Amino acid sequence: MSTSKLTLNVQSEIGKLEAVMLHYPGPEVENMTPKNAQRALYSDILNLSIAQKEYAQLKGVLEKTSLVYKVSDLLEKVLEIPGQRLSLLQKICVTEQVEDYFDYLLELSSSQLTKILIEGLPMQVKTLTDFLKEEYYALQPLYNFYFTRDTSVTIGNTSLVCKMANAVRMRESFIMDAIFNSGLFFNGKITNMYDASQNNPSVKIEGGDVLVAREDVLLIGSGARTSPQAIDLLIQELCREKLSKRHVIVQQLPETPESFIHLDMAFTFLDKNTAMVYKPLILNSNPYKTVHIQIENGKVVKIAPMNNIPAALKKLGMEVEPVICGGRADDWDQEREQWHSGANFLAIAPGKVISYARNINTLEELNKKGFEIVRADDVISGRFDMETSVKCVVTLDGSELPRGGGGPRCMTMPLRRQ
Repeated sequence: MSTSKLTLNVQSEIGKLEAVMLHYPGPEVENMTPKNAQRALYSDILNLSIAQKEYAQLKGVLEKTSLVYKVSDLLEKVLEIPGQRLSLLQKICVTEQVEDYFDYLLELSSSQLTKILIEGLPMQVKTLTDFLKEEYYALQPLYNFYFTRDTSVTIGNTSLVCKMANAVRMRESFIMDAIFNSGLFFNGKITNMYDASQNNPSVKIEGGDVLVAREDVLLIGSGARTSPQAIDLLIQELCREKLSKRHVIVQQLPETPESFIHLDMAFTFLDKNTAMVYKPLILNSNPYKTVHIQIENGKVVKIAPMNNIPAALKKLGMEVEPVICGGRADDWDQEREQWHSGANFLAIAPGKVISYARNINTLEELNKKGFEIVRADDVISGRFDMETSVKCVVTLDGSELPRGGGGPRCMTMPLRRQ
């Protein structure tokens, strides 16, 4: 991690990735039982040691290509500044109703405090109320924090701090806000959706639903984690910038099953003119609307229905050829592979993407389109040089990580792209 400040800049989903923020999954993932897994937004509990090995492949590939910032390192540095530590702790203790622990937390070393804010704080049972709560934690572990995409998004030079759909993830946003607001690491603007919404409960937005298609085009999913009210509020924020023209393409998503949690579970960009799509939702006729919102000189001038995302992009001069998640042959394969994040790709450069190895029909489909399939270990060891490849898919072992409900795009928060 370099010592000079990085200027935030993301104008596409596929420009060469220059800097990214990650959170390596730790004990917080294991501090979960089947009883509380659902509240933690998991459908199953994970084997941490295997999840960490798989995550190490993602981190290893990214370290070959980009500057990697780790959330815990940044948080520890922020907590060393007394004013920053005070304001972050006040926000957390008040919001999570643990004011009794404030003085104790304030006195901890920065590394101990970082650990507790991520891995959880066991409750000290001192009252009957505490005893009857049947809670082990005063501060819940941040089970989902390795999905760094959800809590913030870089749009151009702005960091959008997201307002999470579930209270169990609120602290993740507070931590991200503290990191960006500290002024220690990054140059760029900050839009905090908690502040912008004045904590309006109908406003919720998560980064997996926001795709930067082009400098002037955003794709946003509206479903279980991102509300129409939040999209309207984000558009208001974009209107302040008074740029000549901007476009927002909104795709409605099913509320269930949970594999449609975000738009990037059904649609991601692979190259300048190629996208991975889950066909039943993105291409087939279905009840979920695609809407094109046009902004000019700081005002919404038009809201119109579209057939689908590729048609809306084509109208804006972006031709994308869809590659079918799960392959073309079998609806069952499409459904199974979409469930395991088969449409969730991270581009590290145009035509160079990361995916899970388990989705074999999806990979076969990509191979037919000229993408070379390579193992992450071959990239990390240097046996495969990505620079010399024209188009490739780097595959991660994915038996445990997908069970958390996300893929390579979910686990990465790009800060800067070429």
